[in-house]
Amino acid sequence: MAPLLKVTNLVKRFGGIVAVNDVSFEIYKGETLGFIGPNGAGKSTVVNCLTGYLPASAGKVEMNGVDISHMKPHERTHMGLARTYQIPRPFPELTALTSVLASSISGKKRINQSFQDAMYDATHYLEFVGLFSKRNILARDLTFYELRMLELARALATTPQLIFIDEVMAGLNPGEAKSAIRMIRRAKEEFGITVFWIEHVMAVLMEAADRIVAINYGAKLAEGTPDEVVNNDDVIEAYLGRGWREYA
Repeated sequence: MAPLLKVTNLVKRFGGIVAVNDVSFEIYKGETLGFIGPNGAGKSTVVNCLTGYLPASAGKVEMNGVDISHMKPHERTHMGLARTYQIPRPFPELTALTSVLASSISGKKRINQSFQDAMYDATHYLEFVGLFSKRNILARDLTFYELRMLELARALATTPQLIFIDEVMAGLNPGEAKSAIRMIRRAKEEFGITVFWIEHVMAVLMEAADRIVAINYGAKLAEGTPDEVVNNDDVIEAYLGRGWREYA
């Protein structure tokens, strides 16, 4: 089976600093790929290169066999990539519904989409994440969990094939975290999306991921099933620590 996304020898330099060093991996349709590493390992830089927010210094990124390495972010969105952010980035002066509507309109390649269709889609995705009752509330007045769900709705409204989920557990209480996990699983099942999940909470990826890629100092440290990765000596030493299961 051909990969949905193929990353080959990705490099990102900032002056003399190599933030991402020759990273390669593949993502296959329908799977959940976990992405882990210590703070400063280069996770966000990799995602920013894959989604077009940072130009890679070298390497190749392919989506469905098409080289997207030099495409702009909106062009990659039209190819089927979407993302959420670790720190939500709402339009504070827009209502929840208008925020999702903007994504529905701008995120699709179909320029002949009617406003009515876009509004229907926006309403559908807002209802899906449980925010329909908050549709007329300004984004700035939503709770942190609600902002997380708004981010997800905005990403889904672009009808992605692959969605990057960036540390969705951060800042959530245990109940909210469980709800967020259930919501992402539902989205994957209902919309047939593939998930690239950046996460610090290893126990979440142990349960949710099909495979995991671990990086450290910008280089790939390990790749495999969750069990293979968490039992990898290099991953334990660099990231997890010997007693990580006691605190998971």
